[in-house]
Amino acid sequence: MLTMQDIKKHYFFTEEDAALLKELRSLAEDNQERMADDFYDYLLGIPETAELLKDDLNRQHLRQIHQQWFLSLFSGSYDNLYYHNLQRIGHTHVRIGLNAHFVNAAMNVVRRFIIELLQENYPNIDLRRKYRNAAEKIIDINLDIMSASYQEEELKKVFVSHRLESQLITAAERFTYGLNLILVIALAGVSLSVVALFAWDIMHIFRGDVEKGILSALGSLLILWMMIELMDNEIKNLKGGHFNILVFIGVIIVALIREILISTLRHDELTTQAFLAGTLLILGVVYFLVAKSQQIRA
Repeated sequence: MLTMQDIKKHYFFTEEDAALLKELRSLAEDNQERMADDFYDYLLGIPETAELLKDDLNRQHLRQIHQQWFLSLFSGSYDNLYYHNLQRIGHTHVRIGLNAHFVNAAMNVVRRFIIELLQENYPNIDLRRKYRNAAEKIIDINLDIMSASYQEEELKKVFVSHRLESQLITAAERFTYGLNLILVIALAGVSLSVVALFAWDIMHIFRGDVEKGILSALGSLLILWMMIELMDNEIKNLKGGHFNILVFIGVIIVALIREILISTLRHDELTTQAFLAGTLLILGVVYFLVAKSQQIRA
């Protein structure tokens, strides 16, 4: 973290600059009211800042604070206490919702006032240039420290937002993972039911209904095979793979094939069988299109 000494070093602010500013202290005291008039004329001329100053008591209080800050520019003492006071001012600006743009613009008003004040009181160009350079440096240092408060606040918002977002994503991932586990268990349960159905279909063969038993058992085996494919796909998904929609469509197709086989054995009406066959055809087309789309993407 930067200290006041670091900042002064970066701006080439020397003890000579501090001494020059202290020499201007009496001039600043004599003109602090005039500075405040210019400063508040500017702020009241902007709708956004005028809204913050509409209360008379609050405006008078802020006027005194700004005058004190103006005089602190010429205190001659710029230590870590000075640094922390400027940080506090910056945080106050952030807390009241003042846009950093208006802080920069208002600081430019103060800068221009000091330059004009020096031109009025120091006709010697070399001396005035020394005072002006020192004043420019301390104003830039003030603006730097205050602006840093806005950056810190934005970083805090980003950090909190990022941390909250990460926690939500992690919770959602764990929840989804839990649902996938439940789905695998459910698929295992359904698979056991299909095995039981297959055993029941085999019983038809021993009862003498060979044709029905074989066709029903064949349909059950097809469903069991697709259940295995579904479970395998879901396990891959748990390991980080992608869900293959073709497997899901395949399950529906196999179930429909089994229904057609059973419908044939029941000797259902021709319209029912035609409806099942048409549905199977549509699913076949969908399966083909999805498979083609995945090949193109690959």
